[in-house]
Amino acid sequence: MAAPRVFIVRHGETEWSLNGRHTGSSDIPLTANGEKRIIATGRALVGDDRLIVPRQLSHILKNVSVDQWIVYLLFSTGYYTKLLFSFTSFGFPLGKAHKLVSRLHPEHRLVENHSWRGILYFAYVSPRKRAQRTFELLNIGVSGPLPWQLHGGSAGGGLKCGATVEVTEDIREWDYGDYEGITSPEIRRMRAEQGIEGTWDIWRDGCPGGESPQDVTDRLDRLIADIRKKYHEPALNSSDGQLPHKKSGDVLIVAHGHILRAFSMRWAGKTLQDGPAFLLEAGGVGTLSYEHHNIDEPAILLGGAFVVDILEKEAQA
Repeated sequence: MAAPRVFIVRHGETEWSLNGRHTGSSDIPLTANGEKRIIATGRALVGDDRLIVPRQLSHILKNVSVDQWIVYLLFSTGYYTKLLFSFTSFGFPLGKAHKLVSRLHPEHRLVENHSWRGILYFAYVSPRKRAQRTFELLNIGVSGPLPWQLHGGSAGGGLKCGATVEVTEDIREWDYGDYEGITSPEIRRMRAEQGIEGTWDIWRDGCPGGESPQDVTDRLDRLIADIRKKYHEPALNSSDGQLPHKKSGDVLIVAHGHILRAFSMRWAGKTLQDGPAFLLEAGGVGTLSYEHHNIDEPAILLGGAFVVDILEKEAQA
């Protein structure tokens, strides 16, 4: 089994990304061409025989007791609900009913301590509309409503994977402060007029009125620790490289250029001051994982293989 991965997707093209204006908190929509390119990316990279496999994305429930877990299922899985009610209506204790139903529906087995850890978050998305619209157009599909009002029509029916989405401030774009909405040449000219010597490097200097490299590092380290604890450590420590619900622990992040480059650096244990020697185009996709299936050896995956072999093995089973 492949080591769990994090797929990072930069939002599609906007008018400001085209002309190089720093876009942090400003909610700039995708261009028409940006939307078309994201749809094409989804068709090329998302699917059961592609790079991003929806059914392999992480699916974990947070600190749910047996009773809470069964209540959750009563409202989420019709097949399980009918069986469970059939057993309990004849006087079966809840625990025994669960055991009987679990044998018939093995995907709903509980772990030994009778609780799931983590909550159902397979994707982290920035609060900015351009990132949310990008997620919509990738056409991955989720089990329930998205945590925002749709920003336009969908790209299709979606590949339902039974997961939900978390919007988190931890992956919003770098706060550019005084440099919001202006280009790098304009920033250099502004700094010269202010008598600030030397070249400006966001990875070293940050943004006045906005975030420093340490500010960004702190929130990204928090998110990375969360991903590893909830999804990747359990998958890497299991005997078959999967979580109890037969997911690989893969996670999807849809966000922005500077913050995803910073995320990749922190993932690999590099400081932002080192400066990334890599780029992520608007609408681009990157992959992060681990070397030797070891949580202590995070790595940037330069080329991720498609998963046709998984489908072939399932077909032969």
